[in-house]
Amino acid sequence: MRTHKYRTTDVAVDGGTLHAGVWEPVETIEGAEVPTALLIHGITASHLAWPFVVAQLPDHRVIAPDLRGRGGSHAVAGRSSMRAHAADMQALLDACGAESAAVVGHSMGAFVAVVLADTAPDRVTRLVLVDGGLPFDVPAMPDLEPEEVVNAILGPTAERLSKRFADVEEYLAFWRAHPAFQESWSREVEQYFAYDLVPVGSSLRPATSLETTIEDMLDLNTGSTLTDALARVAGPHAVRDAGQPSVLFYTVPRGLQNEVPGLYPPGYVEGLLAQHPVLEHHRFEELNHYSVVMTERGAAVLGGPLREAITERPAAVG
Repeated sequence: MRTHKYRTTDVAVDGGTLHAGVWEPVETIEGAEVPTALLIHGITASHLAWPFVVAQLPDHRVIAPDLRGRGGSHAVAGRSSMRAHAADMQALLDACGAESAAVVGHSMGAFVAVVLADTAPDRVTRLVLVDGGLPFDVPAMPDLEPEEVVNAILGPTAERLSKRFADVEEYLAFWRAHPAFQESWSREVEQYFAYDLVPVGSSLRPATSLETTIEDMLDLNTGSTLTDALARVAGPHAVRDAGQPSVLFYTVPRGLQNEVPGLYPPGYVEGLLAQHPVLEHHRFEELNHYSVVMTERGAAVLGGPLREAITERPAAVG
């Protein structure tokens, strides 16, 4: 059953035009306010990562961007950073007439969501972080070059960004063999990957450039933007009064290569929860970093807690 009507929109941002998908609910109650959910994708993804999750939110209008440097926003100029992404999200909400929204971020999108909640807390009614948003369990790598840091964290995902593909079928074949998707292939996943390609000469490349990915990874792993935002949004001093929403933090046991442990091993999560007392943590078993949002099964597991979280007690975060 179709839950939403889908359209796209283009929004002027600093450096160019941001592309986004908008899903309007098919059934609404006359006169009732339709709440908005803003879904923010991961580091090399696009708005087409979200259709299965959108179907789990039949009562919400859903807005999902292609972050600058990705998908239909790949031509946006200027340096990429969490603050730049957060500013783009505010412009997108403005253009869609949304004063505020429940914000759900996956992977790097969760870090963008944290910075958005810090810089514009009145725009965020609920903050949900899906396998991202908190520092990953990776060793310090002070002596590595920027590209080496990206490769160390993202592995083959980063290597792919430098590859060229003869046609869409070659790119799809690359992903069909990926361990995270061998049991999770679908028509929606195929559309997502086909959308990811942009022409370069006589071949095709992923829309996300390695340069853009390095910029974002450096921003996440150096400087104080993220650490300062996390301290204000989820640190000890950010404990909320009774009745105010906590920050939802969802993790899965398997990583980008379907490996165990994933980005947030259980013991490591315990430390994060101790450092960030406003976090409410849920772990979804038998899912990997991609399948939690990009499969019908994963979205069904995520959907119940997510609907409950973003429909209860709307109140600004921060």
